[in-house]
Amino acid sequence: MSVYLGTFGEVELKREFDGNSIIATVENRHVDINAKRFSFDFDFAQRQLMTGDEVAFESEDGSTNLSFISGYSRPKIERFVNVDEVGGIRLYSTFAQSIAGDINNAIALASISSDIKIKLRVQDSNYKVLAKVQNYELNTQRDTVDVTTLSDQFRSSISSLISGSGRMACEWEYAGETVKEIPNYLLELLLRTKVGSSFQGRFYIKTANYNPANHPSGTDDSIWYEFQGILTACALQFTPAQLVQITADFVTTNAITLRMDLEDRFDLLLEDGSFLLLEQGTNAKLNLEQT
Repeated sequence: MSVYLGTFGEVELKREFDGNSIIATVENRHVDINAKRFSFDFDFAQRQLMTGDEVAFESEDGSTNLSFISGYSRPKIERFVNVDEVGGIRLYSTFAQSIAGDINNAIALASISSDIKIKLRVQDSNYKVLAKVQNYELNTQRDTVDVTTLSDQFRSSISSLISGSGRMACEWEYAGETVKEIPNYLLELLLRTKVGSSFQGRFYIKTANYNPANHPSGTDDSIWYEFQGILTACALQFTPAQLVQITADFVTTNAITLRMDLEDRFDLLLEDGSFLLLEQGTNAKLNLEQT
């Protein structure tokens, strides 16, 4: 009998957005060349961006160059942002650099002679493991419709739509994980009003390099639930002498898929049950790999 432990699961999140754009103006007085940071003409735009976001900056007219970025002579650029505590923005080439926020890795800026009106759109990024997850749960429920008629002696029902909801709990962290998604992201995500609080999630119940059943080819098997969701509530538990913990509730917004990436190869058989061989006169069988 094999025993699978919840210790070896994980949660991956992908930043998802509803496609809305933000219009803002960059003025020369808002560009700090020495600090490699800039801001916009109003604070609302900064509040919609979060550290780690991949943002497409484009001049509103589509032709004006983004000259406030040093050495850049095109009207559009995509970079990762770091948003500091006063709303200042630094640009970086990678997610890890934006999370770290080191000024030395920030992209250099330049003075501008006139204001530049720009359009911001937050881009989808890659899946990242959510750091310090303690536990999660995913619940699915199928609605039923009562189709009983007056002449029936027993109640009749048919199946209807499937809905999902769940909760995840993490140890709170706001810095230090340059590759993984920081748990504080959940608290920030809930507060977005312009670009939404949705995410794409992968919730693993079996990860690679974990094989308590000792299947000969099952070590690198992965099994996970995948879906898009929206955060509906976040709670911060702060108790003396206890770990600071975040709990986040969510609901699913599209299909819930159980995915499997298995090492096992499945033999292709002919109608009579014999193996389908690669070449006539050999014993090499043709296999189908499940992904």
